[in-house]
Amino acid sequence: MSEAIGHSAVTNSEPASSVLDFANSRWRVRRPKPFVLVFEGEVGAGAEACDYLHDKLLLPEWREAFYQLVDATGLVVCLNLHTKHPTYRDVRGRSSKGRLSQGEYYHHDGCSGPSKPRFVEIRCPIQPQTRGVATAVAPHHAVVAAMVQVLPAELAAAPALAAQDLSPAALTQMNDAALDQLQGLITRSVRKKLNAEGARAYFRQVDLAADAYFEPWQLGESRIIANANNTGVTMQHRRAYQTPHTGGVANGHLVKRWPNEELLLPGQVLDPAFIAALCSEEGEESEGGDPACYLGPH
Repeated sequence: MSEAIGHSAVTNSEPASSVLDFANSRWRVRRPKPFVLVFEGEVGAGAEACDYLHDKLLLPEWREAFYQLVDATGLVVCLNLHTKHPTYRDVRGRSSKGRLSQGEYYHHDGCSGPSKPRFVEIRCPIQPQTRGVATAVAPHHAVVAAMVQVLPAELAAAPALAAQDLSPAALTQMNDAALDQLQGLITRSVRKKLNAEGARAYFRQVDLAADAYFEPWQLGESRIIANANNTGVTMQHRRAYQTPHTGGVANGHLVKRWPNEELLLPGQVLDPAFIAALCSEEGEESEGGDPACYLGPH
C-alpha cells in the first residue's frame, strides 16, 4: 500500500488530491486533517453510480487491511458512494431547543459497556433533502484537552473539577480511562450549569479548539470512525449545531452501523446480545431517567 501525497500551494486552501494504491485499485484521496483520509473515488472511474465501499474496500480479502487503515488514520471518509446495503439503520435521537440530546456530547459508541464496537460508520444516504447538521469528529485526547482549554472559569472552580489537575502536562499523561473520567466530570458540569444554547456554544468552542472535522455532509457520503477497541487512534464524535438550534428546519437523515461487528465474514457469527446492548444506548434519555453513557465515564 503506497500513497503519493499532493500538497496545495496556497495556505489554508483545500488540500490537493493524491493517489492511494489499495485493494488492487488506485484511489483519488486527500487529507484535510492529519487524522482524516477522504476517498473521492477510483482513478479513471466515470460518473456512473457505484458502491466501491462494499464492492472493493470491504471485500473479505481486503477488509482487515481497510480496517487497519481506519485504525491508523482515525476517520476515513468515502464520498460519491451509492449503496443501499441492508445493514444500515436510522440514527436515533433528536435534539430539542430546550436541552441537548445525548448525541450532542462528544462520545464513543457503546460507551456504557465494557465492550465497544471497533468502528462506527455514519452515512448520509442519497435523499431529496440535504443534511444541514454537522457531525464533529476529533481524536479523544484532543477533545478532552479542548474541553479543559475552553472551560469557563466558574465551571472549572466547581468542587468536582477544582480537585483535578487540569494542566496540559497532566492531560498528556492521562490514559483513556482517566480521560473518560475527566470528560464525564466536565460534561456533567456543563449540563448542570449552562442552558441548552450556552452548552451548544461551549461545544462549538470545543470543536474549534480540538480542530475537529465537521465538514458539511454530502449526499452519498460515509464516515468510518475509529471508535475505541482498535489498535490505533481513538476518536469521538457528536451531532454539532454550528449555529443556534431553533428547530423547525427540514434536514436530511443519517444512518449508521458497526461494520466490524455487523458485516460478517465467512465463519463469523453475529452476537445479538452485544448488538442489542449497543442499540439500547441510542435512544434519547427519558425525562427524569438515566442520562446514559454520555455524561459518565465512557
